[in-house]
Amino acid sequence: MTLRAQIRLIVGGLTLLFAVAVVLLQGWVLRASVHEEVVAANRVAAQLLHRTALRYAAQGTPAMLAYLQGIGRIRSNDLTLYDGDGTVLYRSPPSAYKAGRDAPDWFERLMAPEPALQAVDFPDGRLEVRSNASRAVLDAWDYLVRLVAGAVVLLLVVNVLVDLLVRRTVRPFGRIVDALGALQAGRFDVVLPPLPGREAGAIGEAFNRMVGEVAQRLESERRALRAETELSDRRELARWVDRQVEDERRRIARELHDEFGQSVTAMRAIALSIAQRPGADADTTQAARLIAGEASRLYDAMHGIIPRLAPLVLDAFGLAAALDDLAERTRAAHAGVAVEVAVELGALRLAPEAALALYRAAQEGLTNALNHGGAQRLVLRVAAEADAVTLRLRDDGRGLPDGGAPRAGHYGLRWIAERAEALGGTVTLAPAPGGGAELCLALPRSAAEAPEPASAEAPLAERPA
Repeated sequence: MTLRAQIRLIVGGLTLLFAVAVVLLQGWVLRASVHEEVVAANRVAAQLLHRTALRYAAQGTPAMLAYLQGIGRIRSNDLTLYDGDGTVLYRSPPSAYKAGRDAPDWFERLMAPEPALQAVDFPDGRLEVRSNASRAVLDAWDYLVRLVAGAVVLLLVVNVLVDLLVRRTVRPFGRIVDALGALQAGRFDVVLPPLPGREAGAIGEAFNRMVGEVAQRLESERRALRAETELSDRRELARWVDRQVEDERRRIARELHDEFGQSVTAMRAIALSIAQRPGADADTTQAARLIAGEASRLYDAMHGIIPRLAPLVLDAFGLAAALDDLAERTRAAHAGVAVEVAVELGALRLAPEAALALYRAAQEGLTNALNHGGAQRLVLRVAAEADAVTLRLRDDGRGLPDGGAPRAGHYGLRWIAERAEALGGTVTLAPAPGGGAELCLALPRSAAEAPEPASAEAPLAERPA
């Protein structure tokens, strides 16, 4: 049901209820008036006739009959004259007032009082005065008919006026409904003009504000979605670049190990062969020995560069062996530094990306602790937990400067964090209890665990430290 129909129904119902109440009230008043009029008329008529009838009755019944005929009709009363034998000598004529018309029987029974009978007895007859409320009831009926007709007309007029006024009043709401339909269809540029009426105007202003806020929010969500998509693309590109860089570093490391290393070894062997040749002069022998020494130093430098380019031992023997090798090289490069390594992975097989992320984190952590923290003792522990694989590196160095804020120009930890985030993990660097710092990298077990191999060949197992 529309709002206009509801208002029309409410106003019409209230008007009808008011009209019915007025008609019922007027009916009650009319009933009391008819009762009072008929009873009073009957009493007055009986009293007057009682005084005069006896005087005429003394002159005989014909005198009484002539008197009654001269009186004629008395309002709201019927006169009947009987002789001594009970024969009707006279009955008052019917009323000429609204002759031929009577109120409905149900209405007359409702409005008329109980008939009252007053009798005057004399020696040779009897005069009866009986109340008759038909004319008074007919007057009440005519009045109520006019009242009901007026109420019906009033009801129609009120409903027509209400319909016209309500139609004009609710016209702005139709525009609001159309605007809501357009908004539901996806048009967020719809704007309502100033609407007449305080309520409609307030709704229109609220609608315009809502549309503006929705449009702004949608635009913000679109921008956020674009930014998230761009960020995801950039992260994916960064991961792809990182993989390409790692692959390229592996190829360079293998080339250095396989090609350059063999060439340097051959150069050293040739130089030693020349230096040990019998009959060679002193200058040739000295030059050959100098070439052999330089080749040996070049070979050692190459073997120091290869692990930094790519941990080949990680691909060949797994994370535990790679971390042991890293710790051994750290001890060799820094005299007096103690490095403890514990790898507790159990039966977990690490994915290559996860193993590389853990190795790079350990590598960067050891470098920072030694170069920036002046650490002398480092404890490295890698463990597989129920839902994560964690790496913890604790040192006894000077701790974190500036409350742990990263130094400008140092990107190692940032790159480690990006590697961890690419796998869904986290990296934290915090002061360690008792001094020093603690680096923690946590990777979800689902991302760190390698999928089951397709072939039946078993991979290299991680060994405990």
